[in-house]
Amino acid sequence: MDLHEPILQWYADHARDLPWRHESCSAWGVLVSEVMLQQTPVARVLPAWVQWMERWPTPRDLALAPAGDAVRAWGRLGYPRRALRLHQCATVITEEHGGVVPTTEATLLTLPGVGTYTAAAVACFAHGERTVVVDTNVRRVQARAVTGVALPAPSLSRAETAVAASLVPTDPAVARVWNVAVMELGALVCTARSPRCGQCPVADRCVWRRAGSPPYDGPARKAQGWAGTDRQIRGAMMAVLRASDGPVRLADLAVACPDDEVRRMRCLDGLVSDGLVEPVGRGRYRLPA
Repeated sequence: MDLHEPILQWYADHARDLPWRHESCSAWGVLVSEVMLQQTPVARVLPAWVQWMERWPTPRDLALAPAGDAVRAWGRLGYPRRALRLHQCATVITEEHGGVVPTTEATLLTLPGVGTYTAAAVACFAHGERTVVVDTNVRRVQARAVTGVALPAPSLSRAETAVAASLVPTDPAVARVWNVAVMELGALVCTARSPRCGQCPVADRCVWRRAGSPPYDGPARKAQGWAGTDRQIRGAMMAVLRASDGPVRLADLAVACPDDEVRRMRCLDGLVSDGLVEPVGRGRYRLPA
């Protein structure tokens, strides 16, 4: 099945103009974008990325700043540990790699918080390496177009990775465009809940469509809640800390969960354990220095 030409042409006509895709974007800018985009929509990431890059255009700039500044600048992107990981990455890149983002997947994987996907994405999009980039969008496109199922399984399998690898063009320059094109198709057209099959460039070749678009019948997929969860309480505590110029009292953090002290302290202890919050004595807390 030849998917390359129609998908690449579709991307050429419909790709979003995002700053981290520009040829002028640094490898550091690509790395920052990939970390920010993990489980966070582009619309929320875009303004945060622009502000981040204006403030810390190089890894050295961020490494010289307090970790708490990175957490504060992270704002409401969610999963603020990613801000700490980026700060740690900046420090390692500065101290061990001369301020230059590594070019190979293997070396990128040694950076704090950089996993298989991020290493492959940065090596490909920042350095032009031929890699296999597999995110949620890629998995969904190939599940439907190639495998013939509505949605991929909850966890990435070796078989999926093998399919993705078989589809990556041999030319590194074309592979770089292909990887981002499939991601874009999944984000804009081959969406999880309401796929726009009428706009899909490979609808006539899609195995799932040819089979009558059968519904998903795999393992149950757990929806991530927010309201009333520990994540919401932790997020409310972080919002209080970000809004303060200095340490805050435990009583100020209690507004995040006023009726359950045990749960409140569990969430706060978790933030301290994750390195996102530092106790400074006398019942006061602050963002990391």
